Amino acid sequence: MAIELTPDTTKRLIEAIKLYFLEHRNEEIGDLQAGFLLEFCLKEIGPEIYNKGVRDAQIHLARVVEDLDSVVFETEPQ
Repeated sequence: MAIELTPDTTKRLIEAIKLYFLEHRNEEIGDLQAGFLLEFCLKEIGPEIYNKGVRDAQIHLARVVEDLDSVVFETEPQ
């Protein structure tokens, strides 16, 4: 599954990449170079991060469902 970004998010991230290169590498890069780096990150790194988020959500939901009995059920009178 390809990770797709809105045009506004893409623009913001391209600017962030350009700023990173300027501040940390003392290098100016253009929109095209920053866009290629963003595309690479989305393709190669993005799925790992996305899958980690999904796994974390699954673990959290499993814990919530496991605890559901103690939250939902009332003690029945004997």
